[in-house]
Amino acid sequence: MKNVSVAFPAGLLLLSFTISPVPTAVAQAFTDPGGNASTPSYASIPRAGMPQLPGQTGAAADPSVIVVRPELTDEQMGDLYMVRKQYREAAMIFKRLSDAAPQNPVYLNKLGITLHQQEALALALKYYERAVKADPLYADAQNNIGTVWYQRKKYSKAIRAYQKAINIRRDLPVLYSNLAYAYFEDKKYEQSIASFRQALAIDPHYFEEHGSRAGSVLQDRTVNDRGRFYFLLAKSFAEAGNLERSLVYLRKAKDEGYKALEAARQDPAFSAMMKDPEVQEALSPKPTDPASH
Repeated sequence: MKNVSVAFPAGLLLLSFTISPVPTAVAQAFTDPGGNASTPSYASIPRAGMPQLPGQTGAAADPSVIVVRPELTDEQMGDLYMVRKQYREAAMIFKRLSDAAPQNPVYLNKLGITLHQQEALALALKYYERAVKADPLYADAQNNIGTVWYQRKKYSKAIRAYQKAINIRRDLPVLYSNLAYAYFEDKKYEQSIASFRQALAIDPHYFEEHGSRAGSVLQDRTVNDRGRFYFLLAKSFAEAGNLERSLVYLRKAKDEGYKALEAARQDPAFSAMMKDPEVQEALSPKPTDPASH
């Protein structure tokens, strides 16, 4: 079991999820048609409705009280397992659904996500690609293809996948944000800034109040050069006119020891902020700690 946790400052997502290796039984269930593996039984998956109330045992604490629990559909049950991060159980449900409806892009995409979260990237990619083949205008699955390549550090491929998703849906800030991260890791910093700026143009509060697209779009916000990343994000916010958030990320860049922080003084993007004493303080070198001498 490997836990991945990446923390970002206020306004950015705190990405923390657990990635589990795919159990052998589950991996065998996802062999190509024509293989010899058999699909695991679904009998062990509970068909529960609403959770029991506190203190209940059995059907209800009081047998004279009739408790009505709405029955969940298979897709809703799979979604519930994903919310609970029970990806193995969710995978088996969406595998069954996609087998019954092999041209349903939503089932294929969700199956890919459940496998992706179990670190089975090759299998996840297979089902994302099947989802796109079933519906070439399904931006969610195209985005998730990009996320696979991003996690494999194939940034050029990730960029192309994200661009395809944007060509389908130009109104989703998450797609521009993902593209910005891929550009950043590919050291294409100006394109990264432009993509972040586009995400903010669509939704100025995106990084504070971003949505999850009902669990159908994945994001990976891991970066290597955090100091530079924070500086570029500060520049994106400055260009968008959000000087308060820009200052937050300038301070974060300073905390990360970014060496080129002084460049902000000569950058036109930050010109409207230069008279702010707090900005001047953020750009000033850290005082030398006497205790270190």
